[in-house]
Amino acid sequence: MAKELWQESASSLANMIRSGATSSREVIEAHLGRIDEVNGAVNAVVEVRPDEVRAEADAADAKQKAGEALGALHGVPFTIKINLDVKGYTSNEGCVTLKDFMANDDAPPVELMRRAGAVALARTNMPDLGLRINTESSLYGVTHNPWKRGRTAGGSSGGEAAAIASGMSPIGLGNDIGGSLRNPAYACGIASIKPSRGRVAQGNPSSILDMPINSQIMLVNGVLARTVSDVRLGLGVVMGAHHRDPQSIDVPLAGPAVPKRVALVPEPFGGETDAAIAEGVRIAGRALEAAGYEVEEIEPPMVFESYLAWTELMMTSLAVARPLLEAILGADAQRFLELTTIEFPPATPESMALMHESRYRVEKAWREFMTTYPLVVGPVWTQPPFEHGYDIVSAETAMKVVELFRFVMPANLMGLPAACVATSVANDLPTGVQVMGTLMRDDLCLDAAEAIEDVVGVLTPIDPRE
Repeated sequence: MAKELWQESASSLANMIRSGATSSREVIEAHLGRIDEVNGAVNAVVEVRPDEVRAEADAADAKQKAGEALGALHGVPFTIKINLDVKGYTSNEGCVTLKDFMANDDAPPVELMRRAGAVALARTNMPDLGLRINTESSLYGVTHNPWKRGRTAGGSSGGEAAAIASGMSPIGLGNDIGGSLRNPAYACGIASIKPSRGRVAQGNPSSILDMPINSQIMLVNGVLARTVSDVRLGLGVVMGAHHRDPQSIDVPLAGPAVPKRVALVPEPFGGETDAAIAEGVRIAGRALEAAGYEVEEIEPPMVFESYLAWTELMMTSLAVARPLLEAILGADAQRFLELTTIEFPPATPESMALMHESRYRVEKAWREFMTTYPLVVGPVWTQPPFEHGYDIVSAETAMKVVELFRFVMPANLMGLPAACVATSVANDLPTGVQVMGTLMRDDLCLDAAEAIEDVVGVLTPIDPRE
């Protein structure tokens, strides 16, 4: 049976449009129809302007008919997390208090997607300022996991992942400072890449504040899609130096050959790991062995120190911003922040110097480890997606949530690339892994993730389930 257009991958849609098998307008109509059909069940898409989207698609079709040069994603729809600037739309970051905060230009990844011919389809939900890993917005409400209503879609790019997993979008943009590209990809059974620090430019034109130190070091923009090949295609489109981000750089995606050796971490240090999650990691390990990788169960060095350095860097920056956060965040987001805040002594020049020295020691130890094991494969979360509201029931549940995403922290702390890919379905919910690599070897992460996907298969799109 032929696929519906909304079921096709971004790469496939690009090829179909380019060949004349379909048009951008037909593809857009299919996705607008899918949004109408299923978004009410998941609440992933929070803003769509059909007339504007159709006009963009018609312009793409006219350009093709005129024989003009076409970009890699010509005519293909993409969705955008609500904290990335889109000209003429608000960048409200899920907050009631920012509901009228207007963007007058596109963020660099949005600009580059459009330059590649992609059509901006819709905006997607996120928690207030991205400060929960559960997508519950004070402005837009809850995004449900397409696999099981009432469960979290992850966060903070949860609306993006839920939209892609349920067929409302083939590819989209999000960002990650504590797993926010990987958490929702894992929870919704899709693929993503947290790129190396500097590979994809940041820099919202609407921003009125300078970027804090935790974001300068640990925040990245990236791509989500249903297949690893689409993630690779999207990364190729959005990567590179941009004048809005002084830290962004031009580095080729491919690099020299390295040993195909993997450190497998089914149960990372620092807490409990669900048996089905650990088995998902071992499924990935067996898939990689079948693809010719040498796989060994061994944990990288200084894992606890990496958690501690990530936490101190986050908490120090959030403490500085606390008065502003209290003025902007909704009540539930403030509660999660209060329940999970770890009080460090007031920052001093000495404490900040020691923290950055510790961060450097962790990076040095991992870089040395990765000369032997160029890839580290482990869980994204160590527990299944939780029920909505679990993260703010009590201090105990809030810290359990922090514990379950602990293994995403090292990649953010060190700016390392990390690709996410699904591994199985357990108890009606997906499992998955992240593949971490050394700095600027995003290609190795994607290669390994694709080898896992080749064995496991692609789990989405799905119809939203109860």
